[in-house]
Amino acid sequence: MKEEFEKLAATGKILPGDVETLVQMATEGFCMHKSWGFGRIKTVDVVLGKMAVDFNNRQGHSIDLAFAPKILTPISKEHIEARKATDMTGLKQMAALQHHEVIKVIIDSYGIYATTAKVQEALVPEVIDKDDYKKWWETARREMKKDGHFKLPTKKTDAIEYQSQEIPLQERLQQDFSSARGLKARLAVAVEIAKNASDLDDVAAMVEGTFGKLNEEITTHAKTQAPLALEAVMARDDLAKALGAEIDEGAPTEATVWEANPSLKEVVTAVPAARQRRVLESFQKYNEEWATSLLVMANHVPARLVGECASLLAAHDHSEVFKEELTHLINHHAAAADLLLWLAKERPEAYLDLLSTEAFGAMLSAIERETSDEKRACKLRDYILADTDLIETLTGSADIEVVQDITRAIQLSTCFEGMDKRSVLGKIVKTRPEIQDFITGSEKEKPEKKAEGEGTLMVSWASLERRAAELEDLKQRRIPANSKEIEIAREYGDLRENHEFKAAKEQQKVLTALQAEWERDLDRARGMNYSEADPAAANVGTCVTVTHLGSGVREEFALLGAWDGDPDKNIISYLTPMGQAILGSTAGAEIEFELGGETRRLRVEGITLYAAEQATA
Repeated sequence: MKEEFEKLAATGKILPGDVETLVQMATEGFCMHKSWGFGRIKTVDVVLGKMAVDFNNRQGHSIDLAFAPKILTPISKEHIEARKATDMTGLKQMAALQHHEVIKVIIDSYGIYATTAKVQEALVPEVIDKDDYKKWWETARREMKKDGHFKLPTKKTDAIEYQSQEIPLQERLQQDFSSARGLKARLAVAVEIAKNASDLDDVAAMVEGTFGKLNEEITTHAKTQAPLALEAVMARDDLAKALGAEIDEGAPTEATVWEANPSLKEVVTAVPAARQRRVLESFQKYNEEWATSLLVMANHVPARLVGECASLLAAHDHSEVFKEELTHLINHHAAAADLLLWLAKERPEAYLDLLSTEAFGAMLSAIERETSDEKRACKLRDYILADTDLIETLTGSADIEVVQDITRAIQLSTCFEGMDKRSVLGKIVKTRPEIQDFITGSEKEKPEKKAEGEGTLMVSWASLERRAAELEDLKQRRIPANSKEIEIAREYGDLRENHEFKAAKEQQKVLTALQAEWERDLDRARGMNYSEADPAAANVGTCVTVTHLGSGVREEFALLGAWDGDPDKNIISYLTPMGQAILGSTAGAEIEFELGGETRRLRVEGITLYAAEQATA
């Protein structure tokens, strides 16, 4: 095969520097595409100058030999991806019985890129189920430590290393601690030492080699880097407990750090989330005014930390004080978005009565404050849009006048725009159908008989949300994916003969036109609740019984919104020819319309209200 490639290079059909790459791909039979991932080389045709490669969802994809080295990287038969393609059963068995051996395969496959994240990416879900991975990884870590050849990284971004010569666990940990640069790096090693305390050969030597250095650096950092110093005290104390060692009498303690009077918020937000509760408990132990500090801080920290503050306050019988503070902040619209997000998500039983329209108003104010800077992302806003029953909780039991006030506030607010605003209003209507008239106006407009593409579109709130979700998917997934296809196809060379490029460009036109159409429709759409329809005449939201005058057959049709048509269920859109003909008619009226070049004649027999539960299902 090499000679054949060299002949192609001699005639100028491929570059001489690409010969070895092509030989490796042809010999090993596997490759990685920079965009499509793993590929299995099926055939190599030196006469036609092409190779056929099976990619995921792209079977038998043809690539010019001259172009292949630019976009493909050869990989060996022993690469983890190749093993998954050729010996999945054996790989699963290895993963079940010899965890560390699978890690070694991944290290051999990815080298300096074999991070802990890459291990998970390579194994889940094909080799190991997602739900089982965490437990599997813990076992794998233990096996690697016992093996003695692996060096586990202290940072997630660093690669796992495999060393040919085994290094005893204690020696390796002592080396890691000594070579660590800075207190933060030493803390990571101290945690590892604590986890492996039972496997150490000489506990006294480990204590001597670590505690002195930790105490020295804690003292140095106590006044200038309080969060790190406090974390180090906790890590040292955990290490002492694991090793069964005593802390020297003059060693720095948690009190040493708090004596410097650091900001509680700065300390607790700087430490890892797993230690935040412990930091709060430490502060409570050494500061008499701790409760007041937590009450103030709760309005200035992330939602998760709000929960920790609330939990600690409750544990010391300060729940009522916290509730009073929450009530004050809500009533004055001074509560932060994260504080309200915690209240909305967790809904603690002790504070459930605070979830009212007043809280809803406070949420709108908080979102406006947080998003005033260039439409900054807001988790509270996103949660209100995503949660299915929060708005019912906030508005379900309120007086209708109060619901009208909050509805008006939403209509005037800049918190939500376009479809997001309509989605929130739709949720209110589902909870309180009587608010429909307030939103759309007391005058019940009959939709004009206009051609599709003109005027207002009457739609159900459910179909409005579905179309908005479809538009978002189109903009966020389908169009970017098409753009990527165009860029990849452009690399294949001469655009006049590049069929993949032409097909991708045609698809781009279709998607762009669809986006424009859906955006126009959504801009014209007016959400409605069908329970508010007037059955005195055939309106959107009614069921109409008709008799076909030609055949005498009687049928019942639901006359619904622009996007609700389902002929199989006898649901027709009011925009269809039949819908336009029926619209506005009363019982006893005879109508006719054209369909498929044929004139149809009907008599309206009766009109009833379409079931509200059907409309909102």
